[in-house]
Amino acid sequence: MFTRQISVFIENKIGRLAKVTQILGEYNIDISALSIADTADFGVLRLIVNNPGKAKEVLEQQGFAVSVNNVIAIEVDDRPGGLSKVLAIFDKRGIGIEYMYAFVGYCEPGKALVIIRVENPEEALAVLQKEDVHIKCPGDVYRNKSINNQINIE
Repeated sequence: MFTRQISVFIENKIGRLAKVTQILGEYNIDISALSIADTADFGVLRLIVNNPGKAKEVLEQQGFAVSVNNVIAIEVDDRPGGLSKVLAIFDKRGIGIEYMYAFVGYCEPGKALVIIRVENPEEALAVLQKEDVHIKCPGDVYRNKSINNQINIE
């Protein structure tokens, strides 16, 4: 049960981030979470949106380089040490984390949503399921249950 995340490569100059969000807004694409990492010349904007396929399509039409990746969305206790349980599972199994970001707001009270990109997503997903970690379904993450598990992006 993977969540689809789009990554947008943008020049590190004034207005480019605003342009991405403007385009998404014009096509009624809702951003649930985002993370941005930058260097001197470019940035990588990672987004969880309600329609990853449409977001990829419209951003590419506007000249942006976009990729789509499988990430794992988990729910953890929003308290000190809540995330450490999951990270200990990965550590014990030798699963490396490429990046992650978290947010709170629309989970159950006392919970946080963590987006994780790992070296081997299938293995990590199996491990998390075996350890009874609460993995969020894509529809819940995208905040649109009608598209749950219906996203196909090559």
